[in-house]
Amino acid sequence: MIYDAVIIGAGHNGLVTGAYLARAGMKVCIVEKNDWIGGAAVSRELYPGFTYSNCSYVSSLFRPEIMRDLELPKHGLQILPYEGGAVLTRDGGYLAMFRDHDANRREFARHSPRDAEAYDRYSRDILRHCRFIRPLLMRTPPDPSSFRPRDLSELAFLGRQMFDLSETRIYEMIRFWTMSISDYLDEYFENPVIKAYLAVSAIIGTALGPMSPGSAYVLLHHYMGDVDGNVGAWGFARGGMGSISRALGASFAAAGGEIRAGKGVERILVAGGQAKGVVLEGGDEVLGHRVISNMDVKRTFLKHVDEAQLPAGFVKKVRNFKTRGSSGKLNIALDAAPRFTALPDGAPMYRGDLHFTDSIERMERAYDDWKSGRFSRDPFQDVMIPTMIDPTMTPPGKHFMSCFVQYAPPRIAGAEWTDADRDAFGQTCINQIETYAPGFKDLILHMEVRTPRELEAEVGLTEGNIFQGELTFDQLLFNRPVPGYAQYRSPIKDLWMCGSSTHPGGGVMGAPGRNAAAEVLREARLGSDMSDAYAVL
Repeated sequence: MIYDAVIIGAGHNGLVTGAYLARAGMKVCIVEKNDWIGGAAVSRELYPGFTYSNCSYVSSLFRPEIMRDLELPKHGLQILPYEGGAVLTRDGGYLAMFRDHDANRREFARHSPRDAEAYDRYSRDILRHCRFIRPLLMRTPPDPSSFRPRDLSELAFLGRQMFDLSETRIYEMIRFWTMSISDYLDEYFENPVIKAYLAVSAIIGTALGPMSPGSAYVLLHHYMGDVDGNVGAWGFARGGMGSISRALGASFAAAGGEIRAGKGVERILVAGGQAKGVVLEGGDEVLGHRVISNMDVKRTFLKHVDEAQLPAGFVKKVRNFKTRGSSGKLNIALDAAPRFTALPDGAPMYRGDLHFTDSIERMERAYDDWKSGRFSRDPFQDVMIPTMIDPTMTPPGKHFMSCFVQYAPPRIAGAEWTDADRDAFGQTCINQIETYAPGFKDLILHMEVRTPRELEAEVGLTEGNIFQGELTFDQLLFNRPVPGYAQYRSPIKDLWMCGSSTHPGGGVMGAPGRNAAAEVLREARLGSDMSDAYAVL
């Protein structure tokens, strides 16, 4: 059989692309190296009775348009909003955060009346930035060097977006996109704990520190999602993040799609400058009229395509694309709920994210370790206990804890990670938690530790970068992944990209997969009988 499309990788973007194409009437096959689907959006039982969200762990960025188009709630997807969180400080206090803006304002006033007043202005300004960028998420970036009508139309759309802003707002936007989150927050707030909490989204998953220029945009990237229409809100997928992938897989199957799991791609078949299919490990061939890669741009073109088939300039740009990993992950099975000494029993903050890094300077020192080629000795951790909201993930009375950690370099002092390095990294994180929750170590039944080594080996994320490429200003919009190839196409005819290396970037968003499907369908010119498929795109 020759498929209309062969998609490499059953991560969430590959599943999104496949579902849209299958619903448009194409014969689609997704090939996946693992025995399970989902890529980084996966839930697995590694300890009896406990379901871990092994990599990605919270939902917000996933586009509601995609949920509606692919009918994911019908296939079992449910997002449970969480209530807030807290920063636990070294002096035994805490700063709480809530879903309600006014509740946050009152909590800020407890620490700084001035900052409580500034919080309204800060929230307003961040929302303005979100309103500018959100309409661009589900649009193909224009090629600024092209005179094709579509590119000119998209450039005009960008121009209209800018035209709607005042001169002052344009200057503010450009400053925001290029400045550090530390400098940006200094313009609003004085309290170090408040600034530390608000800076968190600017460092998650990126090889930048809070004092690095460009880190402010990374915060905006995390603020662009929503849960139940609440912009910037976050939630847990009931049953773990794999529930998103399972719902996507079910939607894809319902549209007639096929998944072949358990064998990775050895190489992409190219003949006469055109993609013809893939060769799997073991030699099996899967042929298709087009190949769509959900792998990152480096893995796609540097490992699975013969370099002789590609322009030298393109290869150079791909090699220079920044994919520096900076994150690690701990998944922990607990015999009972931990107790953090700073928090009242039963406090709603337990049902959100807990942090221990109580100043931007402390966060920057953790980044200094990464720059020196070692994991942070005093890491930033985003600690969550999803089972406080979703008890389906563990046996009654037990709990699952997720710890997302910054910073973990792709290599330790230039050498590959060893098991001893991984264990020492995990122990460092556990020791930090124990400081704030005495007796925590005694509750541990099982622990999985993931460094960039594990993220690359299992999920295929080059250097362990969770966004398939850093979200710096030089790697956004029509520069993502490289200039001239930001429209999901490649130098090889019928070889496409749909992963997070493409616009608008990483996170469990689905927008790259949806946008890639739209471009494939436009080029395929399926005819008038496909009008319904075009309508949802």
